[in-house]
Amino acid sequence: MQEQLDTIFIFRITPAEALTNLAVALVCGVLISLFYRATYKGVSYSSHYVISVIMLAMITALVIMVIGNNLARAFGLVGAMSIIRFRTAVKDTQDIMYIFFSLAAGLACGAGMYAIAITSTLFIGFSLMIATAVYAENPAKREYLLQIVHLGTKPQKGIFEPILDKYLSKYNLVNVKTLRDDRGEIMEFSYYVMLKSEKMSSRLLSDLKDLEMVDKVNLFFDEE
Repeated sequence: MQEQLDTIFIFRITPAEALTNLAVALVCGVLISLFYRATYKGVSYSSHYVISVIMLAMITALVIMVIGNNLARAFGLVGAMSIIRFRTAVKDTQDIMYIFFSLAAGLACGAGMYAIAITSTLFIGFSLMIATAVYAENPAKREYLLQIVHLGTKPQKGIFEPILDKYLSKYNLVNVKTLRDDRGEIMEFSYYVMLKSEKMSSRLLSDLKDLEMVDKVNLFFDEE
């Protein structure tokens, strides 16, 4: 009985098995990186991030092989990792998803579940490509932030609404600020807006700029 309990905390793996696990993790990491390149639609593509995704799968497999079913090693690893602080902010939710994707593949490879690791990587990857193709072809209308700077603190009531109704399908006043510069007091109006057509943005800005006492008009959008 004691001998059986002792074997629970022993994990035996040969060098050949370790290399096989790492090789399969490398294959999964490369596949994940290819799926990332195929589905990424942003403007800040990073080759360093892609390499990190590949290495993360292999490192995770190594960690699982080291831990095995040894509880002492598992607790020791938790203690060692707790002193590490990761300060790099991942802003894109898709990037976070690919990090977990790589971690999951590495876990499967480290446990020797090659079929699960490869088939799941392919299935999830192709599912991501299909979802990206569908939603990239039919994107939701983009929401913008419209800022209007008006000279003076008492604009004519309803001065912006006729133009906003003409070019926007939806708008919502979210902030009004009173500022002061060398010209005196000014007011800044901020709207969340949705254009009826993307081609109307320049005409919207031009018509607002032509209004009396309007100094600046800015239209911002988030690339994500």
